[in-house]
Amino acid sequence: MRRKLSHEVLDRLIHMIQSGELAPDDHLPSERDLMQRYGVGRPAIREAMQALQRMGLIRITHGERARVTLPTADAIVDQVSGAMVQMLGRMPGGLDELKDARLLFEVGLAQVAARRGTPATVAELHAALAACRQASGDHARFVAADMAFHRQIAAMSGNTLIRALSQGMLDWMTRFRRDLVTARGAERLTLEEHARIADAIAAGDPAAAGAAMSDHLTRANQLYSVLMAEPSAPASRPRRRKASVHG
Repeated sequence: MRRKLSHEVLDRLIHMIQSGELAPDDHLPSERDLMQRYGVGRPAIREAMQALQRMGLIRITHGERARVTLPTADAIVDQVSGAMVQMLGRMPGGLDELKDARLLFEVGLAQVAARRGTPATVAELHAALAACRQASGDHARFVAADMAFHRQIAAMSGNTLIRALSQGMLDWMTRFRRDLVTARGAERLTLEEHARIADAIAAGDPAAAGAAMSDHLTRANQLYSVLMAEPSAPASRPRRRKASVHG
């Protein structure tokens, strides 16, 4: 089966970028130049350019020639986030699979943070924990501080890809939890569990850090399952205040 012309053009443009012929921030040749160079029509060129943009290799701005961009782990994860949330929302057991993946991932992250933590990064983790305590009682601030705490643990790995994947998972979980109601004491439990995680990481104890993270996320996942199973409250009942259960 013959390949589409746009695929041939795409391969050649990727080679130009990977070989250094086109460097980050360089303009790509114009559509007319590319049409003449490769002997193809405008549709093939535009399809190839759109594919390059989806891959994060170029930036297309109206009225200007496309520019080569340097792809980052954050940008790549961000590009797939919308599709990931849609896939997880439609597939049977999608949320359970995401929770399982996050549990395995973050337990490992806590262990790595305990091994690689430095006085500076441990201090940043304690600052993130303090921010969680200060935000207690304010749903929006608490959720943001909660996520920042987990992002700091990922950052302690010193691995850019790990940090980006952690942010992606946190974003995906958050999109699933927009309509949750609180269970009494959820914030207090979260703070206690965060403190145990931070103490184990600060002590340089990977086993204890992993166990504390496992307990934390397992409890949050169980609470989430209970809340999802509860019948909707009658309209006449006052709504309960929202709080974080995402760990």
